[in-house]
Amino acid sequence: MIAPQEVRTGNNPFSTYFHGMDRFIDAAVEQFAHDHTEAETDLYVRLREETYRTMDRPQMQVGLLEGRFLKMLVRLTGARNILEIGMFTGYSALMMSEALPENGHVTTCEINPKAEAIARKYFAESPHGNKITIRMGRALETIKTLSGPFDLVFIDADKPNYCNYYEAAFPLVRPGGLIVGDNVLWSGKVLDPKDDDTRAIVAFDQLVQDDPRVENVCLTVRDGMMLAWKRK
Repeated sequence: MIAPQEVRTGNNPFSTYFHGMDRFIDAAVEQFAHDHTEAETDLYVRLREETYRTMDRPQMQVGLLEGRFLKMLVRLTGARNILEIGMFTGYSALMMSEALPENGHVTTCEINPKAEAIARKYFAESPHGNKITIRMGRALETIKTLSGPFDLVFIDADKPNYCNYYEAAFPLVRPGGLIVGDNVLWSGKVLDPKDDDTRAIVAFDQLVQDDPRVENVCLTVRDGMMLAWKRK
């Protein structure tokens, strides 16, 4: 959620400004990847622009590249039931919902009512918005009320709780299911952690790496994504 994001401005729809964290991927390479990824529909453009116009820390929003990647993961895994921990303004939940079958479902957790209001607005515009249920409140408490099984879990919330989210959600993931953690490279700061958030990300990465219950791969997509496949 904290990776630099694309913002369309001026006459060039692919003009890119970066906010929030240090760049660690070459700008030209990232722009090339952006330009060779299926473009956003107007709904996502408006959602992103409203997020940047009205929200504090708008860089928390998942952008085009990661959104499309998540949607592809849902398609490739045949997921029908998804848990998202950290909705923000709803870009990722909505993108994943598009790849679900008509009876598929996303349960997404959020704590910020301003973000919730924006998400609900755009969910209502989408033919896929009825596949999404928003659960407001502390995610760790929400998870206790869920029964699963989930085919895919996307973790993209407060970094100090990443390990807690992983352990809490793990029993709800079906064998052969997928857990995805966002921001796992933290703009490269994981190489020399000097603050609590970075140390929490490093701890999460190591937890997944050492977990014999999963096969994992740490990807250099955007701000880093950890994929953990639950062994059958």
